[in-house]
Amino acid sequence: MEISSADIKKLRDSTGAGILDCKKALTETSGDCEAAVDFLRKKGLALAASKASRVAAEGTVAVHVNGLKGALIELNSETDFVARNPDFQSVAKEIATMACDQQCDFDALKTATDTKITELIATIKENMQLRRSAVLSVNQGTIASYIHNAYAPDLGKIGVLVALESLAAANDLIGVGKKIAMHIAAVKPKALTVDRLPSEVTEREKSIFADQARASGRPEDIIQKMIEGRMRKFYEESVLLEQVFVLDGKLTVKEFIAAEAKRLGTDIELKDYAYFILGDGIEKETVDFAAEVMAQVK
Repeated sequence: MEISSADIKKLRDSTGAGILDCKKALTETSGDCEAAVDFLRKKGLALAASKASRVAAEGTVAVHVNGLKGALIELNSETDFVARNPDFQSVAKEIATMACDQQCDFDALKTATDTKITELIATIKENMQLRRSAVLSVNQGTIASYIHNAYAPDLGKIGVLVALESLAAANDLIGVGKKIAMHIAAVKPKALTVDRLPSEVTEREKSIFADQARASGRPEDIIQKMIEGRMRKFYEESVLLEQVFVLDGKLTVKEFIAAEAKRLGTDIELKDYAYFILGDGIEKETVDFAAEVMAQVK
């Protein structure tokens, strides 16, 4: 019989199981939704729904580089303990590899890995979510990667990708890219260049600096110079190419790249970068263990 997308969605919403698993369950049970739920429960695939409301802010960031392509993903779990689980780590690496080799956008990657993550939830019995992904590529050059606080190779709490476009040998560029990636992990820039800063960020900073400058009571021409000076400092702190290179302390990142290009005898362009910090921006639950124990006693 033909299984409608509406039936699949209904079963998926009630069980949290993957799309393909829901379709198979409905096919096996001739479209009987209740029987399909039982089918999924027997296979342990309906556990995801009961765990989906739990906050998943731990887990891992995973990176995979293949030649001129690289991918970064964040796979979350409820506890840090699960990040050490070999099955969890294996799935994270598999997802990063898929994102890189197929150059998937996030929505496509999430759909393609939905069933696998649901099965992992059924096995480990924690809520898990693929939170985000990024894919970088170059025509010539290299993709360098760096993992900070690594649990295992290519897995950790901070992951960075750097895309360098250049005719220089890949082996030479990797060292340059790795240093820039370490700088990014330490300094966390907001954008590659000034013109890539979101306009709302720039305007908010200008507004704050303008209010501060006008509070000084100085003439308007002096105020404008004060705003320009403070914005220049903001760019130096926030924009990757304008930041002081932390591994040197004297050159900016832009100057470091120029120096390396001169050393290697060819141009180097920092085309793009991406970095994920595990759990960044997720509001974590605060657990009052004493209250929890007393509630159980009562």
